[in-house]
Amino acid sequence: MTAWRSRLIVAIAVLVIGVGLQTAHAEPHIDIHQGTPNPLPIAVTDLVSNAKDGTPYGAQISQVVSADLERSGLFKPVPPAAFTQTAESIGSAPRFGDWRVTGAQALVAGAVHLEPDGKLHVEFRLWDVLGEAQMEGQALATSPQNWRRIAHKISDAIYKRITGEDGYFDTQIVYVAESGIATARIKRLAIMDQDGNGVRILTDPKVLALTPRFSPTTREITYMSYFNNTPRVYLYNLDTGQQERVGDFPGMTFAPRFSPDGNKVVMSLATNGKTDIYTLDLRTRRQQQLTNTTAIDTSPCYSPDGTKITFNSDRGGTPQLYVMNSDGSNIQRISFGKGRYATPVWSPRGDLIAFTKYGNGSGFAIGVMHPDGSGERILAESFLDEGPTWAPNGRVLMFFRQTPGNAQGHGGGTHLVSVDLTGNNLRELVTPTDASDPAWSPLIP
Repeated sequence: MTAWRSRLIVAIAVLVIGVGLQTAHAEPHIDIHQGTPNPLPIAVTDLVSNAKDGTPYGAQISQVVSADLERSGLFKPVPPAAFTQTAESIGSAPRFGDWRVTGAQALVAGAVHLEPDGKLHVEFRLWDVLGEAQMEGQALATSPQNWRRIAHKISDAIYKRITGEDGYFDTQIVYVAESGIATARIKRLAIMDQDGNGVRILTDPKVLALTPRFSPTTREITYMSYFNNTPRVYLYNLDTGQQERVGDFPGMTFAPRFSPDGNKVVMSLATNGKTDIYTLDLRTRRQQQLTNTTAIDTSPCYSPDGTKITFNSDRGGTPQLYVMNSDGSNIQRISFGKGRYATPVWSPRGDLIAFTKYGNGSGFAIGVMHPDGSGERILAESFLDEGPTWAPNGRVLMFFRQTPGNAQGHGGGTHLVSVDLTGNNLRELVTPTDASDPAWSPLIP
């Protein structure tokens, strides 16, 4: 079974170890609610390994943890060349004075053992260098091929302990992998870890696939694909590879998203020159029409509690954002800024709606606003920024950015970019081909 399919078998135990002198000192903490925090200096040592097969699991895991934390923009890993104590000599307690010299405020150390039963056993500890105390300690076990997931889980534990928020490293991104010339573009679904590792193509290159979205409860995605040149919504099971068409609608269906409980799909249906929003119950296959106007209503997205839906519509003359109850009642416009709005996506925390904005004279932008339309902020802007998706902790957004080509349509390209809620820490996620329309998974079970 490949690593992306494998269920991680994890045993977690908190280690409580006395470390002698503990000074009165506030533990390292990053307040991610207050502007742009300074990155916290953290030393991540190679986990001590006794793997008899020669695989450097300890070094590999530590490298992934360090990269995860650095990429978040909230941590600044101390260069290993500055370390004054070896990982092997740390034992039950570090020489805190030596680590203070490096400038580190937190320290990660631990060990990796390959057990006789073939399981990889990993222990790590997070130390407060200035306070000379252990902050976190866990033991995890899994099959060796899942060592990267162990690393991401360690990163999540460190992130949560220091920020107070859930991490987002043990997740995946599904996106549209693009290749070929502009006039004959190949668009397939692909999936990878959130750090770009383990890219895997999911769909046939002969069939155009667009707008993938993760189920919040199962290992499924929903997406739009063309069948006989007609857009249809499909489900794809990530464990089995099975695909099925969603519903038997007479017109074109597109822009699908799951409900928070995973039991419904909300989508747009275009028939007889009008586009409305419908839901389909995946258990009963019952259809429900939510909007009924002559306008184009599309890009629906549920609130995390399932009580409301945001969408965009041109019913007011230009594409704007709206919010309605999940039964289609009480429709309210929420966007009133200069320009046009599209692709609204509700934050997993419920406090913000991300969107694409264009037509205000300066290209395309990614922004956020509160569900009542207040507090609009632009986080990123370029020639073309589009298609935001939220990390499961609601603190980071990913979108795709297109660079302009020449007059003949050559050059340029599309790639994935992440940004935090402050509008800082803009990062490109490298993919083997051009990439667009990302969707962030929940934390993997």
